[in-house]
Amino acid sequence: MKILKYVLLLLLILVIGVSIYIAVQPNSFEVTRTKTINAPQSVVYNNVIDFKNWEAWSPWIEAKPETVVTLGDKTKGVGGSYKWNDDGEIGRMSTTAANPTSSISQDMQFGDFPKSDVTWKFEPNENGTTDVTWSISGKDLPFGFKMFSAFMGGMEEQIGPDYERGLTLLDSVVQAEMKVYSINVQGVTQHSGGYYIYNTTSSKFSDFEQNMTTMLPKVGAYAMTHNITMAGPPFILYHKWDEENDAVIFSCCVPTNSKVVTDDADILTGKLESFKTVKTVLKGNYSNLKEAWETTMTYIADNNLEMVEGGAMLETYITDPMSEPNPANWLTEIYVEVE
Repeated sequence: MKILKYVLLLLLILVIGVSIYIAVQPNSFEVTRTKTINAPQSVVYNNVIDFKNWEAWSPWIEAKPETVVTLGDKTKGVGGSYKWNDDGEIGRMSTTAANPTSSISQDMQFGDFPKSDVTWKFEPNENGTTDVTWSISGKDLPFGFKMFSAFMGGMEEQIGPDYERGLTLLDSVVQAEMKVYSINVQGVTQHSGGYYIYNTTSSKFSDFEQNMTTMLPKVGAYAMTHNITMAGPPFILYHKWDEENDAVIFSCCVPTNSKVVTDDADILTGKLESFKTVKTVLKGNYSNLKEAWETTMTYIADNNLEMVEGGAMLETYITDPMSEPNPANWLTEIYVEVE
């Protein structure tokens, strides 16, 4: 009997000790993780602000793919929400505030535990990457919550590794999405032609991109400073494409509504007559243009079409990368003159 009393006394002391330990735990918590993601600020923000994208990079879904996710009637922006069921344990999350491209605030509730505050911050870097900070915090924690947290090793141990994995998955998902592209040969059509201002150069293929990105803005700047109305998106007009001798001659062009007399020897005026053409549309990064051109040439050969010797070969940039940072959404049209 004495032994039983001692055992009960020890158990009582243990319970009291554990209770005191739990009671003195902080009444609040915060877990924060930051990762540099190799994507522009707005591209990362646009993914995170829409809950329909979260399954693709959720570390919890990765660990338990059987988790049932139910999207709200609205998933994007303030008021967006979703919930999940993990073997009977229900969780909910909703977006409460957002500062476009820079920050997001959300509420999260898991089971009967109190709500937690989730925040995202997106800070752009000069090299085109984005520092993404993902945080969760809570305050006025009840005894039961503190007990659960204490026995599970603390919130840092519970949430920190998942946040790190989530940010790593987000990085890979966003990069993969930016690489998506499609090539669509739309067949034979008619190009309307028209006047344009341009500058011209010849270069090696290895220098083409650098020359083009230097020359095209100069033509656009000339049009703007001289109040010349642009009649459409800029384009490249290829005069010579000689891979064997590593030589390309091309003009960087801006279409105009009428003939322009320029006062700069480096900026000239040209005119394209309307011509029959094969048109191809690339949606995606410019790195896929070589494949788009090859697809166009294959279409011409397979359909027994003849290219016009010395005819027009155009690459028209429909999308301005300054206004659309996601290369997966860039549109480029290719025109090859045929008989």
